[in-house]
Amino acid sequence: MPEAPTDEPVAGAVPAGPPAGATAGRATVGAAAWPPADLVAAAVDALRNPGLVVIAGAPGTGRSTVLKRLGETFRGSVFAGGALAMLRGVPALPLSRAVRVRLPSHEAPLLAEAVRSRVRHGLLLLDDLQWADPLTIAALPAIAEHCRIAVTLRTPHRLPGDAEQVLRAAATAWLNVPAMPAGAAAALVRQIAPGATTTVVADVVRRAGGVPLAVSAIAKHVAQGGTPLDSDKGLAYTVAGALADLNRPARTAMAALGLLGRPVTATVLGEGIAELTATGLVEVDDAGVAAPVSPYTAEVAAGLLEPAERVALHRRLAGLVPPREAARHLAAARAAGDAYQVAVRAARGAASTGERAELLLLACDLPGVTAAADVRLDAARAALAAGRPGSCLRVLDAAAVDDPAIGAVGAVLRGEALLQQGNPAAAGEAVSTVGDDAAGDVIGARDRVQLLATLSRDPDAALTRAEELLRVHGEAPAHPGLRAAIAAVRAGTRRPGWEYGLASAASAAGQAGDVLAARWSAWLLVETLTADARLTEASNAAAAAAAACAGDLAYSWQTRFIAAQLWCDALRGEEIDEVVRRAGDLTDRTLPAVARGYAVAAASLAEADGGLLAPARARLEALTGRPSSTGPVLDWVTREAAWLDGQPDHAIGAIGELSAPPLVDGLRRITARWAAYDAGDSAFVAGDAGDRPLAAVAATLDAWKAPDQFTAAAAAWRDLARREEVRCLLAQGILEEDAERAVPALLEAERLAEEAGLVVLLGRTRRALRRHAIRRDTRGRRAGDDLTDRERDVLRLVANGEPTRRIAGQLGISRETVETHIRSGMRKLGARTRTEAAALAIEELG
Repeated sequence: MPEAPTDEPVAGAVPAGPPAGATAGRATVGAAAWPPADLVAAAVDALRNPGLVVIAGAPGTGRSTVLKRLGETFRGSVFAGGALAMLRGVPALPLSRAVRVRLPSHEAPLLAEAVRSRVRHGLLLLDDLQWADPLTIAALPAIAEHCRIAVTLRTPHRLPGDAEQVLRAAATAWLNVPAMPAGAAAALVRQIAPGATTTVVADVVRRAGGVPLAVSAIAKHVAQGGTPLDSDKGLAYTVAGALADLNRPARTAMAALGLLGRPVTATVLGEGIAELTATGLVEVDDAGVAAPVSPYTAEVAAGLLEPAERVALHRRLAGLVPPREAARHLAAARAAGDAYQVAVRAARGAASTGERAELLLLACDLPGVTAAADVRLDAARAALAAGRPGSCLRVLDAAAVDDPAIGAVGAVLRGEALLQQGNPAAAGEAVSTVGDDAAGDVIGARDRVQLLATLSRDPDAALTRAEELLRVHGEAPAHPGLRAAIAAVRAGTRRPGWEYGLASAASAAGQAGDVLAARWSAWLLVETLTADARLTEASNAAAAAAAACAGDLAYSWQTRFIAAQLWCDALRGEEIDEVVRRAGDLTDRTLPAVARGYAVAAASLAEADGGLLAPARARLEALTGRPSSTGPVLDWVTREAAWLDGQPDHAIGAIGELSAPPLVDGLRRITARWAAYDAGDSAFVAGDAGDRPLAAVAATLDAWKAPDQFTAAAAAWRDLARREEVRCLLAQGILEEDAERAVPALLEAERLAEEAGLVVLLGRTRRALRRHAIRRDTRGRRAGDDLTDRERDVLRLVANGEPTRRIAGQLGISRETVETHIRSGMRKLGARTRTEAAALAIEELG
């Protein structure tokens, strides 16, 4: 939270290092050292001759540390003192504490002469000048004519009258302590709390806003098991003391920023914005948008409000912000009735499903307000459309059990929510009370839930039931959700044209305004295409659906589709770097369980294929609460990572304990067959390809009995999954005894693996080639080309799955610089992908 620069250091002042033998170098030892060496050097240079140097900055920025460094570097007598808040009315107290004698306290000239006669060629250091008395301030210019003086001044301050102008006129240099760079702050957090995750580190850095004291205090709470939202009482007291020196409009404006929790147009903050920008607590961009330099300081300001003041400020803000925010401010102001009305009205005009769900859920959760039945039902529908089944159930369960206005409609909404949560049995039970005398759309919704519940336990019975429903509702049911469910049954049993049926059902639901049915159908299309190894089609469908959800602010659905797309791309064995980057970024966010499962699977598989085996297995082990829908996927990736890591005994196990889609089931069997081969288990039998085997899977398992068929198996995987094509060619090269048949397959496997960045499979292929006396002249690191410390830092973060954006933020450099370091590291290490470079760097660093 540095003060906004208002004066530059004196002209001609060149930063210079401390004299020989001095100890200022301590300030730059370690990645998180503070304050910056160039600031100390500038002050040292300005004090080569008599003069006044002012070190200004917000609370906790390190002003006192700068003063300490100056005392350590000075070769001569040092007189250190300072003002005290409790004794700010005692004349000449700061100077008396420094020179250790009683001083004249009636006239500034006499005081100045008394101090000069004692300091002479030494260095006078005065801390916390903001609490100094007027006589001390008046004497400083005269003392500075003959002595070297350095003082610290906290901003904001309450110096009397024109005291600041007097100091600026007399100062040889006015130096503002800058904000701590994000990279240094992140390093300090890791030093204090080494167990903090990347997300927590970034949150601490963001909240601290470049204030070292805030970074340290919040990091200590994290190290003790707290969260970044915790804070040190001493820090809060320090910040509160500084805020108390602001005028009332400025304090109110700062508190408003804390309550808003976001940047806001400066005009909203009123006249207090002027002082906030002058003291460096707030920055205003070219568009006139104001943001606190340290969000923590704004939160403290909000916390200082008396209850009545807080309520009044929330009320005032409610009239200045859009309705979506106004409803929340009214709720905080204990005006629940008003908040309810504003939220319901705003929901009617909401531009997206996500925003509508937020507003209606807020209206239903307000204390002391009984939401109308139609509002609860609308909230439940919106929550489902936004992918929030838990919120849907909460809203409905809060209604009166016997409320006739909720009745059958609430029952089918409960059923839908339970289906989304992966509990089809409970979903079928929830709609069992809905009779045939209900409205047509309710009956359609009931039949949909019951049909999907049946599909989960008995696909053949579901198909029979679907045919019966078509005779009742017609070949194209008017209820879009029921039409989508019938298409789902046909997809689940792979009836001809199922793809068109799902796609057209999704389109019809969208046109009818049934967003839930449309998204659910799109999701089922993606999952079914993936299960059948039609990965390119599934990836494209997922990308299109994710884009549509993003525009509607349906975050839960959007992340589902993004994760599914990344999973398809990871299986294809293409764009490994991109999969690791995007999936790693996704897993760092709050996600629905299904999305997290697919994202972790994608990131782990891509990392393992790219050589980052330890991070991949650690990511899998850290995942808890695996949902049934992604359990088989994660099970296979765990086995595959173990096999790639040279631990075949962890990859064999029983393969039938989890029911899996055809592709994943087949991949588990293939991995188990490879693991048995590596473990020397000649008696292992992979069994058949399971129910509804995929052609590529069946061809691969059959080829283990007749290795000459691996060429055909590899061809079956072409355009489906490159990594499996490589494994088939590798198997042929290993199992074929005739070099003329083995070597061509291995050379093709080498080419494909190298192009895709499949580092582990590439290494295994080259080992197989060496058995045939073929050695590759592979690129290696160039002699004398050692990685720099910054390149190691960057590649280590890449290995942790960090995206370029967050690497730049953590290290305090630009995204372009991050990419430059990655390319340089790849060149030095002889790596073809960033994932491979990260793996090599981790190996080198041990």
